[in-house]
Amino acid sequence: MSLPLVIAVAFGLALDAFAVATASSVMLKKVSARQTFRLSFHFGLFQWLMPVIGWSAGVSVQRWVQAWDHWVAFGLLALVGAKAVRAALTDGGEDIRQDPTRGLSLVMLSVATSVDALAVGLSFAMLRVTIWYPAAVIGVVACVMTLIGIRLGSRLGARFGKRVEILGGIVLIAIGVKIVVDHLWA
Repeated sequence: MSLPLVIAVAFGLALDAFAVATASSVMLKKVSARQTFRLSFHFGLFQWLMPVIGWSAGVSVQRWVQAWDHWVAFGLLALVGAKAVRAALTDGGEDIRQDPTRGLSLVMLSVATSVDALAVGLSFAMLRVTIWYPAAVIGVVACVMTLIGIRLGSRLGARFGKRVEILGGIVLIAIGVKIVVDHLWA
């Protein structure tokens, strides 16, 4: 598989990570270096790991995974997005807001943004493409796109406050809806 094609696939997969990173950093407003590292590292790691898992699973489980992967991504993104909107709308929302770069939220976002990469890994197995090089490129591109999204979102959040925070939660839910619609219409 050619490098331009691998980069194009990686960029396409990283767009969800970029959007989720932007929305997550809007919620945080001020993002520390540690939070930036955690989100970028985990999104890159999961974007690398999922194609490897998908490729390893091969063709035998492809139909089963495709039947539910979009629903898992939707559920995780909708849950995190709804929590963000609720925190922004609740008086004292600052007190109940959870850091999306820690704990279960971080894992849920990492899985939700990388489920499509699992399907790409399955596709690579069917095409008999060796997975290690494309998976590394996918992981690095996701990490870089996450960094860019974090920087953009923290600037927007600091400037526009709760309105952008609500929008960020809605964007997370919308990404989940888009994933479901894309899979249902494909």
